[in-house]
Amino acid sequence: MRDGHGAGSYALPPRRRAGLPPSRTGRGPVCPRSPVSNRVGTWCCLSAGQGLGDRPSQEVQRRGRERRGKAAWSDCRQAEAAAGGAPRAGTSLESASSRIGGGRAGQGRVKRARLGRSDCARPGAGAVSSPLFQVMAKEELPGVLILDIGGTQGVLENLAALLKKHFHLITMKEFLENKEEMSKKIQSVFVFECRPTIDRELLESLPNLKVIGNSGVGVDHLDLKMISSFGVKVTNTPHAVADPTADIGMALMLASARRLVEGCQIAVSPDTKHFAVDWLGVEVTRATLGIIGMGSIGYKVAQRARAFNMRILYHNRNQRRKEEEEAVGAHYCEKMEDLLQQSDFVMLVVNLTPETRRLIGKKELSLMKPTATLINISRGAVIDQDALVEALQSKVIRAAALDVTYPEPLPRDHPLLKLNNIIITPHIGTATVQAIHMMAEEAIANILAVLNGQPIPSEVFPK
Repeated sequence: MRDGHGAGSYALPPRRRAGLPPSRTGRGPVCPRSPVSNRVGTWCCLSAGQGLGDRPSQEVQRRGRERRGKAAWSDCRQAEAAAGGAPRAGTSLESASSRIGGGRAGQGRVKRARLGRSDCARPGAGAVSSPLFQVMAKEELPGVLILDIGGTQGVLENLAALLKKHFHLITMKEFLENKEEMSKKIQSVFVFECRPTIDRELLESLPNLKVIGNSGVGVDHLDLKMISSFGVKVTNTPHAVADPTADIGMALMLASARRLVEGCQIAVSPDTKHFAVDWLGVEVTRATLGIIGMGSIGYKVAQRARAFNMRILYHNRNQRRKEEEEAVGAHYCEKMEDLLQQSDFVMLVVNLTPETRRLIGKKELSLMKPTATLINISRGAVIDQDALVEALQSKVIRAAALDVTYPEPLPRDHPLLKLNNIIITPHIGTATVQAIHMMAEEAIANILAVLNGQPIPSEVFPK
């Protein structure tokens, strides 16, 4: 029979070696801090390595208890010495439990039972409390300011639960009600859907603020220079947004080309008696796509467009490497005007900066083909909307598809809302279950990196 006192050994159990009959209990060695031995609940380890009916002698049990008790006491003292009464970073309950429950590796399967209050015992002495085993107690988490939880503008409930694993969440209401106490706790701000608003007054009231973690890639709602003057870092989440934003760009292009919104309205209208044979859209396949802004999102768009056998042109501050261009079949246009004149679809994928504000105006629209479609998945202010209204009304271009406008939402009487050759969606480029979760995870990683003095994955610098 395997006795559990050596990996792979087949020696007889202790009672058998001593010529004694098996015990009736069938239990392995008693844990020195189990409820049976001292009536104090703890993380307890019961060895399953002894076969049924193979209880060791009392002397073997006594020596084992003393040896394992010393090891456990050493763990507790090291934790207290290292952390000054707080749990030692990197010390796991599992490792300590294995020390209590049976010595070195290979001494049988160990089963953990969470039984109640946690204590460590000095060999031969009474119970002494140790933070190593205080399961319910935990270090105070760093404070993070958010606008609210739930509702129409607050952080989604599931994201709040994710944040709570790493931070002490403080809502704006809680902060305003108790500024003196809360201001000392807040070390970071989690910006979700451009909220809360970061202004000078808020920054002056947060003396311990170290980082503002923006959930999203665009930071045009943040005054980077002002924030930097307070010694506060800003981070964003470029990796999480690339795929879903590229997806919405392709969706808008397809929906506009094939007139899906109009088609849906015709199909469900109570006035529809028949479908007109001359109601036609245009094809995306083999058409020319011009991408303005060939960053990570723009490049993802090009990857998708290649599957439609599209001819891909792009304009960017810097030309991509040749191998990157060849991978998606993209051709660089040094002048944006050349791209506008050749493209059937023009897609805007740029950050909003002073240089890109009203990048597309009356002049640029007049350069486009009368059969062309303008698609915007960047920021609303990149387009001169008054010029766009005029171009759509006078058929300077065929159509437009916008996921972003300025402002958002548009006033209900805005002329763009009255046109039938435009599609407008409510800024849903990253509005997917997966993207929102990934953005929160990326923002959390950025914030923790700043607070722990580690390299920051996605820091945004003022220009």
